[in-house]
Amino acid sequence: MNLLKKSYALAVVITLAVTAMLFSRHASATQDIQLKPIKVSEHVYYFRGAAGVASSANQGFMSNAGFVITNDGVVVYDALATPVLGQAMINAIRSITKKPIRKVIVGHYHADHIYGLQAFKKIGAEIIGHENGQLYLSSEIAQQRLEQRKAELFPWVDDKTVVVAADKWLSFKDKKSIAFESGGIRFQIINSSGAHSSEDVLLFVENDKVLFAGDIYFSGRIPFVGNADSRVWLQTLDRLLDVKPLVVIPGHGGASTNTIQDMQLTKTYLLYLREKMGAAVQDLQGFEEAYQQTDWSQFEKQPAFEQANRLNAFGTYILMEHESLEKR
Repeated sequence: MNLLKKSYALAVVITLAVTAMLFSRHASATQDIQLKPIKVSEHVYYFRGAAGVASSANQGFMSNAGFVITNDGVVVYDALATPVLGQAMINAIRSITKKPIRKVIVGHYHADHIYGLQAFKKIGAEIIGHENGQLYLSSEIAQQRLEQRKAELFPWVDDKTVVVAADKWLSFKDKKSIAFESGGIRFQIINSSGAHSSEDVLLFVENDKVLFAGDIYFSGRIPFVGNADSRVWLQTLDRLLDVKPLVVIPGHGGASTNTIQDMQLTKTYLLYLREKMGAAVQDLQGFEEAYQQTDWSQFEKQPAFEQANRLNAFGTYILMEHESLEKR
């Protein structure tokens, strides 16, 4: 009996110690993350994430976000991958300007760009996104992805993390873009839906000729393709420079003044996926055999290849099957 009591007491002590450790880790996580804004033009700054995929090592900071300072306040594009990072963005913005944060434009509803939204929602910023983002919010994928990130990125993503809906859903209908003005700065929200995701929007800052391109291209790593429509994606890449930006800020990687060259990796990779998986579909070759026989050597040393390539190839294989059926 005494042994049982001692074992129980030891278990309680261990549980309390682990709880205290996790609480301490969470507290330090909220305090330690500091972001440094990178200035790219008179009014525009951005935050550059690590090159790989989200992990405990990089605390989920592997995507980009940015902000524009106007005379009236601050307009933000994307919110990074955790509530802690969202708050770190707010702190960094306030280190540059004390003007209020007015709006957050959501480039698309993928986990690495949206979990920081709740920090902005808390301070009263207006969240704006493409109306197709509502489909993601109502899907099982949204909850599954959140549970996955809780496991992978605790304590930066935890049970208090929620997926925040937009306050204003944009309907483009036949329009390519929606223009607005804030504090003397002219903006265009450009509809690129159906490329990387069903709800892609870009943000063009007309005064500074800076384009926030979201995940339309990835600089310095292979893209996450999943079930995206690469045919539409490639068409979008061809139109990316129609607004004639001086600087393009991708969703991943460094800001670019030589965008045609910098987005070539994304373009080459998408074309290669379509070529190889398309040929396999035409030859009635199964995915497993096709994947094993494909030479991936030109991409395998790129960041995120190991984590994303197989899923990208499978999604493209399914897409090419659908396209093949369309032609019949």
